[in-house]
Amino acid sequence: MQPTADGYPIDFTVDYPDRDLNRVTTFFRIFVAIPIIIILSTVNGGGLFVGTSRGGFIAAGGLLFFAPLLMILFREKYPRWWFDWNLALLRLHNRVGAFLLLLRDEYPSTDEDQSVHLDMAYPDVPAQLNRWLPLVKWLLAIPHYIVLIALDIAGIVVVIVAWFSILITGRYPRWAFDFIVGVMRWHNRVLGYAFLLVTDHYPPFSLQG
Repeated sequence: MQPTADGYPIDFTVDYPDRDLNRVTTFFRIFVAIPIIIILSTVNGGGLFVGTSRGGFIAAGGLLFFAPLLMILFREKYPRWWFDWNLALLRLHNRVGAFLLLLRDEYPSTDEDQSVHLDMAYPDVPAQLNRWLPLVKWLLAIPHYIVLIALDIAGIVVVIVAWFSILITGRYPRWAFDFIVGVMRWHNRVLGYAFLLVTDHYPPFSLQG
């Protein structure tokens, strides 16, 4: 991908639904989303016990953090398939998140982008990543955590307002939509910087794309 308008190598957008949204699925959204939440949990580091005489355990990995950190630190490499896994799983997270936050009413796909778009530039190691920085990125991002807590609290209020607006008018207020998308974008950039380790560029303190 090319850098975004503000030059940051992680971009997130959601297409605004310029139409009436489904009031019924909006009203029952948390219940409608249960099947896809269960599916997401099975690939997000959770597990499933298998009832056999010897016992058993089935689990899938979730987002990769320590493995890329060690590879960058000791080998100055970020395996492409690890990057692709993290990006695909994070895209699924965002599709489910956008659905739960009422931004879209299409049921989240497990493999198609639909109207939720997340892109990250694959890092050129060692040209673009400092091998030592992954050890402290999570610490350097602490100011973002504080800001995001406040934004998440405000986001809860905004989503409640949007919920009532959709039930009454069928529309998601554009100001509310842009705010929630901005908060999600901010989360993705901090996650990409501090934990997915795909960039050394410090995330901007901005809701804008």
